[in-house]
Amino acid sequence: MSSAVLKLTKTEIQKLKTYYTDYLLNKKVPYSEFSAKKNGTSITAYTSGKVLFQGNNAEQEAARWGKTGAANTKKENSLPKDFASLSVLGSDEVGNGSYFGPLCVCAAYADKEHLTALKKLGVKDSKMLTDGQIRKMAEAIKELIPYKLLVLHPEKYNEIQPKYNAVRMKVALHNQAIRILLEQISPSKPDAILIDQFTSEANYMKYVKQETKQVDQKIYFVTKGEQYHLSVAAASIISRASFLEELDKASLELGAKVPSGAGKPSDELAAKLLRQGGMNLLSKYAKLHFANTEKAQKLL
Repeated sequence: MSSAVLKLTKTEIQKLKTYYTDYLLNKKVPYSEFSAKKNGTSITAYTSGKVLFQGNNAEQEAARWGKTGAANTKKENSLPKDFASLSVLGSDEVGNGSYFGPLCVCAAYADKEHLTALKKLGVKDSKMLTDGQIRKMAEAIKELIPYKLLVLHPEKYNEIQPKYNAVRMKVALHNQAIRILLEQISPSKPDAILIDQFTSEANYMKYVKQETKQVDQKIYFVTKGEQYHLSVAAASIISRASFLEELDKASLELGAKVPSGAGKPSDELAAKLLRQGGMNLLSKYAKLHFANTEKAQKLL
């Protein structure tokens, strides 16, 4: 079991509490603001401002909040000079925290010549864009720069999840997307490769060694990578657009709105699908190892 600790302000802790509303625990930990448990990771926020994450996905869950500890700060400072103006291959993923829908991983190559055009398109952190903007912008980005998108649908996700934990799964997908894109743009070679950090570099390297083929160029890891280079922002937008498209397809197939995230609406839809077709039907649309599956079963 891994752990991670962040130091946050009262305002930031309140944001965490709101985000984890559906996962709050009734138990009261001494000197804590709240405690929650999501997908096997325990989150405890203390009155001191310290937030402790414990569990198999602790580092990944902590990285969601964009705060960098000593190790991450070192990595950020180790980026090459004028990094934002270099030709960079960046990668990001979307869907990891959503019960319904696929896990989408995208690698995008933004060379120096395309940076100005990407800025004019309004490329930035996908969390700052509306779904409509993301869908439209993704199509323009695809026409402008090389990219490789991998979509792991729930049915396949559930098949391999018992062998691959969530972090190893993402490592494998990022490695594959980057490797394929490097082959596509060859003989061009990026000045750098940047992954929007979802686990420690040591953890990434541990898992990537288990892959048959690996990227042989140095890789940089930074949380909120879209702030450091437009290639990561572009990859995030393409991934998000693909994820939204898959939710739309699922909604049409099921005749019901398929929600993003892992809140109460997801529990309710999962319970409905279990009534209609049991676990076989649910497994085609949802990531079964999430706590939502158990919650849905209780709702029946």
